[in-house]
Amino acid sequence: MASARQPIATLQYSFAKIAMVLVVTVAGFLFAVPNLLSEETRAALPDWMTPMQLGLDLQGGSYLLLEVDLEAVEKEQLTNLEETVRGALREERLGYRNLRATETEVFVTIPDDSDLAAARTAIRTAATEMELDSLDGNRLRITIPDKVRSDQATAAVTQSLEIVRRRIDEFGTSEPSIQRQGSDRIIVELPGVGDPERVKDLIGQTAKLNFHLIEPGASGVDPRDLPPGTMLVPDSETPGITHVVRRRVEVSGERLTDAQPSFGQDGRPIVSFRFDTVGGRMFGQTTQNNVGQRLAIVLDNQVISAPVINSPIMGGSGMIEGQFTIEGVQDLALLLRAGALPAPLNILEERTIGPSLGADSIRAGEFASILGVILVGLFMPIAYFSFGVFAVIALACNIGLLIGVLSFVGATLTLPGIAGVVLTLGMAVDANVLIYERMRDEFQSGRTLMNSLGSGFQAAFTTILDSNITGLIAGVLLFFLGSGPVQGFAVTLTIGILTSMFSALMITRLLVWLWFTRSNPKTLPI
Repeated sequence: MASARQPIATLQYSFAKIAMVLVVTVAGFLFAVPNLLSEETRAALPDWMTPMQLGLDLQGGSYLLLEVDLEAVEKEQLTNLEETVRGALREERLGYRNLRATETEVFVTIPDDSDLAAARTAIRTAATEMELDSLDGNRLRITIPDKVRSDQATAAVTQSLEIVRRRIDEFGTSEPSIQRQGSDRIIVELPGVGDPERVKDLIGQTAKLNFHLIEPGASGVDPRDLPPGTMLVPDSETPGITHVVRRRVEVSGERLTDAQPSFGQDGRPIVSFRFDTVGGRMFGQTTQNNVGQRLAIVLDNQVISAPVINSPIMGGSGMIEGQFTIEGVQDLALLLRAGALPAPLNILEERTIGPSLGADSIRAGEFASILGVILVGLFMPIAYFSFGVFAVIALACNIGLLIGVLSFVGATLTLPGIAGVVLTLGMAVDANVLIYERMRDEFQSGRTLMNSLGSGFQAAFTTILDSNITGLIAGVLLFFLGSGPVQGFAVTLTIGILTSMFSALMITRLLVWLWFTRSNPKTLPI
């Protein structure tokens, strides 16, 4: 007797269940509504009512394939190693000569035999991970091990990926796709970008900012007679003008915590910046110890400003002045906030996709979806009569729920995503077919109508659950292991499976329960 009552309990609906189904369905349609409205109408809606974002293949935009210049990373490693060796020997007051970096190694000669052991100790202490060898004539060779090279190259690519992502986010591009490809490449997809050239400039600029002191009295010196520890840096505003600056970095741009566009007292656009605690202390000491000298602000190996230090600046903040436009200071502040790239990025491939291609894809997807709904809407009533109408109503609710959930989570709809939507339409109806066929078998075996209806949902539930769980596993794996269009398909497939289970097991069951309680039928209409 207990087993006979169980199918009846499976079919019956309490007021709480009815309310839950109605609330979820109405909420789904509410979140789906913005996708049917014009941009002007959507502007008046609350912020939480947003439409689905369209992907690059539907909306149009820019596609960039970037390559991290690992040769520049290795060159900078050797330059830093040369400066590390110079600083270590100077700190210990040890004599040296012929300090230079080649393409793969750093060499230095210690002229005094008595200083050789101390020099080796100083270099080993300062460059702990490097390999140090002795050559003839008191020459020392410092080499970067292969593992250190590999680790630094990997870190450079990872850091570049994160900085590109921060720059794009700061720029305000809607739903960008930024992902790594291979060992040293980055794919950037920017749907609906109105000014791709500006975005390319922001992405490609290294934005490495450092503060150097200008060497006093070295103006106009022959490049072959540069004072030791200095270098020539061109002026960004005046072609042909160079500055002799000290190689030593007084304060690194990595110490910046904020940078904002602003206006100076004369009304010209400037960039206001602020250091962290350590950077503020270093900046204060530099300005305090060098009053009257010029401080060069070097961005990507160009002097963008070289003001005279009139007094110590101890507040940990300052400003960058120059011949900037308003857009220029906005971009510079954005770059400084996002951080400097560890290496230049080379654009290997660039594609601009027009919105006409996306419009064609949308029309094709709409046609396929509408055709699928029409065919299903014709087949189900013919095959299952009034129960087929219930399936069509549940299918319509499933579409509303699916679009509503995609809009709520801020998913990006791509062309493969449209394919996932069409696929879930068939899956939703498939669950109804399983339920109805089980009802028919139960009723033909001699069970009462009530028991047949309940058994149809109860017995088909396990089959529906098993088949959909395997689909969910596939969708999750595609999302985490795939990229780009594959992820778009996985998102719509996964959400579509969940909404189709809800529509088949909850909405269809509610419609069947209401039909049974209102009509008091005697036979199964399928």
